[in-house]
Amino acid sequence: MNAPASRHQLTTGPVGRTLLLFALPVLAGNVLQSLNVSVNAIWIGHFLGEAALTAASNANIVLFFLLGVVFGVAMAATILVGQCVGAGDWDRAKRVVGTSAAFFAAISLAVALAGFALAPQVLGWMRTPVDAQPYAIAYLRIIFLALPFMYFYTFLMMTLRGAGDSKTPFLFLLLSVALDITLNPLLIFGVGPLPRMGIAGSALATLTAQLTSLAALLAWLYRRRHPLRLHRGEAQYLRLDREILRALVVKGVPMGMQMVVISSSALVMISLVNAYGSQTTAAFGAASQLWTYIQMPALAIGAAVSSMAAQNVGAQRWDRVARTAGAGVLFNFALTGTLVAVVYLFNRAALGIFLPHDAAGLATAQHLNAIVVWSFLFFGVGFVLFGVVRATGAVVPPLVMLFVSLWLVRIPFAELLQRRLGADAIWWSFPLGSLTLLVIASLYYRYGGWREARMLAPAPAGGA
Repeated sequence: MNAPASRHQLTTGPVGRTLLLFALPVLAGNVLQSLNVSVNAIWIGHFLGEAALTAASNANIVLFFLLGVVFGVAMAATILVGQCVGAGDWDRAKRVVGTSAAFFAAISLAVALAGFALAPQVLGWMRTPVDAQPYAIAYLRIIFLALPFMYFYTFLMMTLRGAGDSKTPFLFLLLSVALDITLNPLLIFGVGPLPRMGIAGSALATLTAQLTSLAALLAWLYRRRHPLRLHRGEAQYLRLDREILRALVVKGVPMGMQMVVISSSALVMISLVNAYGSQTTAAFGAASQLWTYIQMPALAIGAAVSSMAAQNVGAQRWDRVARTAGAGVLFNFALTGTLVAVVYLFNRAALGIFLPHDAAGLATAQHLNAIVVWSFLFFGVGFVLFGVVRATGAVVPPLVMLFVSLWLVRIPFAELLQRRLGADAIWWSFPLGSLTLLVIASLYYRYGGWREARMLAPAPAGGA
């Protein structure tokens, strides 16, 4: 099946300009999602109290874990679609979309039903404070109802990125965030005919926003006759293709495990910090808020590089794959470097957003920022190179390298040198881990066998 050439082809045009224009909407979307979480937390924390905020925080940990579980599979679908579009094989691209959609539908429904029934037990396992549990159960059960729409929405957005379109996902994400932020106070407090729902209203706002934006995105895809849409007479694409399903799982799980490696190492690091008391923990927490935004450019560029490299791998444009890697590293240094410079120039003022200006932990936060922040430049290079190599299907080496840098270098250094360096051992472990990742990722990119990796076996002649 031959579809018309995509308007979002990433295999032609200036590499740097194409990558930057593709990455910026991804970056803006990441910022939007973080702001959405922060705004919702403000409404809950300021107007519903500490117990409600604790409930939302515990429920969101469950949500982020569940979204992280499917992140790798969605990323695998993105790469598969990108390779198929780059090769001009639209029939196989539709098979990827159909199999992925059926898989996501089955998984999301199973998780939603189980989660709705087991919400109290899940929160009990997490040792959620007793006074927060009634709020958390009400909030989490509605979130579980929203989960199928969240999963499918995430899948659609990442599929569009694989096809070379990052602008459309951003616009519909903007719609979703705007609806969520607008509906939160209306449903929490009850305005006009709307009932006062408390914390359940915040969860219902998320459900409504996701469902509305998903419906609008689907309507847009069919109205614009998108080449990857499935229409009447194409139900066969929804039948599970064993080879594609195997690639989604076998390639997707290691990419999802990267999120587990990062989050689990973060839990260990915070436990080490906690031993130094609440003042140090508050300082670390404030700095971590800034670090989230500093790392966003590298994450966005890594995702953009993956989509762009995947299309060029499919088109066998290896020259453009190499140039995409180079452009991605330069953009990481430019964008992340700008944020790093801003933090160093306004270190105290930036931390003052999260800590009172007379807080005892402010000096500690400034000190640890001075040690850590520059290293995110080099951690970002690792993520950009990961984006390139996984575009071929080489997904296990990035997982191993991330495990080495975080679990075999950063955590042991932080633990073993505390007697000599005190809390500074924790802070200096961040640059050490980042430099380790830079070195091993660069060596693997230069000498590794990632160019021979495959997501799927080559398509038969004719592209069917």
